[in-house]
Amino acid sequence: MERKMNCVMLRPADVSLGEWRAIYRGADVRLGPASNAAIEQSAAAVERILARGEPVYGINTGFGKLASVRIEAADLQTLQRNIVLSHAAGVGEPSPIPVIRLMLALKLASLAQGASGVRPATTALLEAMLAKDLTPVVPAQGSVGASGDLAPLAHMAATMIGVGEIFVGGARRPARDALAEAGLAPLTLGPKEGLALLNGTQFSTANALAGLFEAELLFQTALVTGALSTEAAKGSDTPFDHRIHALRRHTGQIQTADALRSLMAGSAIRASHLKDDERVQDPYCLRCQPQVMGAALDILRQAATTLATEANGVSDNPLIFPKTDEALSGGNFHAEPVAFAADMIALAICEIGSLSERRIAMLVDPALSGLPAFLTPKPGLNSGFMIPQVTAAALVSENKQKAYPASVDSIPTSANQEDHVSMAAHGARRLLGMAENVVGVLGIELLAGAQGCDFHAPLASSSALEAVRARLRAQVPYLSDDRHFHPDMQAANDLVRSGDVIAAADAVALPDVG
Repeated sequence: MERKMNCVMLRPADVSLGEWRAIYRGADVRLGPASNAAIEQSAAAVERILARGEPVYGINTGFGKLASVRIEAADLQTLQRNIVLSHAAGVGEPSPIPVIRLMLALKLASLAQGASGVRPATTALLEAMLAKDLTPVVPAQGSVGASGDLAPLAHMAATMIGVGEIFVGGARRPARDALAEAGLAPLTLGPKEGLALLNGTQFSTANALAGLFEAELLFQTALVTGALSTEAAKGSDTPFDHRIHALRRHTGQIQTADALRSLMAGSAIRASHLKDDERVQDPYCLRCQPQVMGAALDILRQAATTLATEANGVSDNPLIFPKTDEALSGGNFHAEPVAFAADMIALAICEIGSLSERRIAMLVDPALSGLPAFLTPKPGLNSGFMIPQVTAAALVSENKQKAYPASVDSIPTSANQEDHVSMAAHGARRLLGMAENVVGVLGIELLAGAQGCDFHAPLASSSALEAVRARLRAQVPYLSDDRHFHPDMQAANDLVRSGDVIAAADAVALPDVG
């Protein structure tokens, strides 16, 4: 497991994937002082642009379809406040706090690049909210992923002007009160600032990154539970031979096979059936783990590359170029790259769970596994793992429905001014729910694989897998007779969710997404 960072110093345009991961996992955030000059120059450029008296979108005009409406100088502050209040139109449950903290950090890093025209006071308030754990309450639904994540980011911006609600210590507080109690004052937005805050892809990107980081944990855990299931079924490690995968040349496949082989190295269970095993080949759920999981790893890495680029970019509109005092309107807010990445992550999460469920189904079937039916020593009197496998099947089927690509959909908005949108927000937002479904599947496989290995006593597995079994058995004993199964599943899920399964097998280096 990666060592947790206590604080991340944001270097705009140069923040690593590991640093974004650390922020999502709870690290403190600070903005590097080198950004101050760029922020000040950008704000000064907006003032010079305004002084020319020319119409500039979003600075002294209306927004979207109303871009042709000129706004007088006396109304510029009202214009920025109005866009925040009118666009804070999200619905649904509040987004998870770790995701919104990550969203704030992404927005801070974007604004600090000096292309958005905000003042130092605005970035300072974002930084202070992160430092004091003031997390805006942001409804999860309402963005179509262009023109940016308008509604979610507007809810964030609203709290900065003292409107809406903020999570403080997990409790919801009126934004103005929460700011005051933390010694902070609400902003009065200057020209361009409201638009800069609520335009961009940070909500979609934060959700996609969160999904990526959880998918990485699931991938690594599934290698461990997959190796454990292979041992339980007395499967072969020959399909993991490096020479097989070197010939196909897919990096993810090669690294996955190497990891599986290392996880099983030194196993007495494997040694017990090296010779005279009448089975010629294992089912695909065992034999093709490198091919399936390796392909998942490769697309997760592709998604990671896209999201790392997006996270370090500037995606609001218009963009300010202080050297020439220009405000250029474009479409960086269109979150199509994020939508594609989210769809790729969804496919990987779905397949990780699907392959795990097939291994569970194989283990409970005595014709395939050679183990007692439903992994109970007294089948008939006891049902054993019969219904947990059904639960795994239900979770996998739900994920199949959720894995349909979001990016292929579009619906025109803003009176057809915004006539093609990315759907990145809900494409990314579904990922945490899908990941939690796979936590349930892998938790069941962890229990089933350990139970299957118990039937091979006194033979032991490898040192890495025995460490995993010991970690599980410290909380969940061997299932000799039926008992209330749900607490066992909750304990196993906690081990998966926390990364303890991976930590227990830390003698083996597992591939990561970057």
